[in-house]
Amino acid sequence: MNHPFVNLLVRWLVLALGVALSTKIVPGISYDTGSTLLVVVLLLSFLNVAVKPVLMLFALPFIVLTLGIGIWLINALLFYFVGRLVDGFHVAGFGSAMLGALIVSLTSLIMNRLLTPPKVPAGRPAKRDDVIDI
Repeated sequence: MNHPFVNLLVRWLVLALGVALSTKIVPGISYDTGSTLLVVVLLLSFLNVAVKPVLMLFALPFIVLTLGIGIWLINALLFYFVGRLVDGFHVAGFGSAMLGALIVSLTSLIMNRLLTPPKVPAGRPAKRDDVIDI
């Protein structure tokens, strides 16, 4: 999975899974069709790339003071904003957006852990006692 396009597709699938799970778990979030889900995933991806870094830069003192909880609020704000922009994707309120953003973040965290191959630790240099003479 070293190809950039495959990585992008996997990220979109993980995001789609997170949004779909949030619609099943959080009562205030729903979508009408699969194409609506696709538009939501594409728009969330775009906002995460284009808008989120700017918001994080302006909110950096708040993020530091809250020990990172501010990032969750920014994610919820973007989630709520997408709910207002996309017809067929409904987010009842900011509380629902916060829970939806939490579910999407947890899904992304878990799937990234499962899909990332384990890193091989750098081996320590062999000592003379470790070498077996034959």
